[in-house]
Amino acid sequence: MTYEIVTITPEEFDEFSMHHPQGNFQQSLGMVNVAKHHADAFDFVGVRREGALVAACSIAYERGGFGERGYIWLGPLCDAHDEGLLATMTDGIRRSARRHHAVSVICWPNLVYQQRDSQGEPDGTPDDASLKAYESLGWRHAGFTRGYGAVVNRWVYVKDLTGLGDGPALMKSFDKRTQWSVKRSLSMGVRVRELGIDELDVFEKIETATAERRHFRGRGLEYFRQFKQAFGDKSHFMVAEIHLDEYLADMTAKRDALKAKVEGLQAKYDERPTTRIERQLGEEGRNLAAAEKRLAEAAEFAKDGDVLPAAASLFVEHPNEVVYLFSGSVERYKPFYASALIQYEAMLHLCVERGVNRYNFYGIDGIFDDPDDEGRGVLEFKQGFNGNVEELLGEFTLPVDKLRFGVSELAHKVLKR
Repeated sequence: MTYEIVTITPEEFDEFSMHHPQGNFQQSLGMVNVAKHHADAFDFVGVRREGALVAACSIAYERGGFGERGYIWLGPLCDAHDEGLLATMTDGIRRSARRHHAVSVICWPNLVYQQRDSQGEPDGTPDDASLKAYESLGWRHAGFTRGYGAVVNRWVYVKDLTGLGDGPALMKSFDKRTQWSVKRSLSMGVRVRELGIDELDVFEKIETATAERRHFRGRGLEYFRQFKQAFGDKSHFMVAEIHLDEYLADMTAKRDALKAKVEGLQAKYDERPTTRIERQLGEEGRNLAAAEKRLAEAAEFAKDGDVLPAAASLFVEHPNEVVYLFSGSVERYKPFYASALIQYEAMLHLCVERGVNRYNFYGIDGIFDDPDDEGRGVLEFKQGFNGNVEELLGEFTLPVDKLRFGVSELAHKVLKR
């Protein structure tokens, strides 16, 4: 079987990604248009068999201390079990890197090494064949790391939506606590809508505040504008807003109903005291006190405005999946469970209603046995939607200029010490 290395157009590459089983938004023309703001150059490498394109990737080249380095995010799009195809793809990548005078190329294949259940327990056998195939061609594996990746995460949380045809079925697929959170948010006047490109400052403000609170690097407004311009209607910046008028009206009605109930029970108890009425009176009295407390809190929130942005998330579409990419929430409005509602709305409208069966919550840190781990809250939030874990193959480096690569590796080790 003869394979041919070819240079392909950006449009050919994008079309290939849309139909390849490993295709993803990172290996798309949209992401190229985002990354061109910081990358020095791009190349598009393909492999043809009998005229048909059978493997492809985009390579971003960025200048480093010892020269250019190539980066293939969640690629190449190539069947690693076909040794001849992967060898030809690797040769094409190496040739591209030499044309760009690159020291090395780093890739993160969009391949699952080990399927796992929601708790991180292995489900099936690991794909050692793909790992060995890459290593046999000179790619150096960075190891089976845990933690959030600096560029691409090795651990992701996903949900299979196959067979979930409507909102009630989707809701029922979540665990009980998450169902309660979503319903609670809806009952508290929280509504989700999509932001236009001229409203992205709303998203950026929430994301930046969350980044400061959780100690990660925010992307900034300009990046989000570039992302929207690059992906267009395939990107969805969504905000969950509290409508205080709805919430106040609902809580006032509930408070009044509880007050009438307590007064009725009190009258019955005064007329003829029983243990049963006393118990009911105590329970409804506590409910009334809770309602009064929530009304007082709502009055405080009302000082912030009539419609309050409580959480925001960015979702990006690819024919293979919808990815939950960035998010943030306002800590002050945590009792409104807006983050859970956004997830439900995105799954329903971007996936279930459109027949997309894969919802990708994206990164987790791969640590499941430490309740004090800093990523525990993120993990438990995503686990509440009842999905599963994918442990990806990880990071590989292909040395191209061995002399400069060796010097850079030595310098890295010295500086690391």
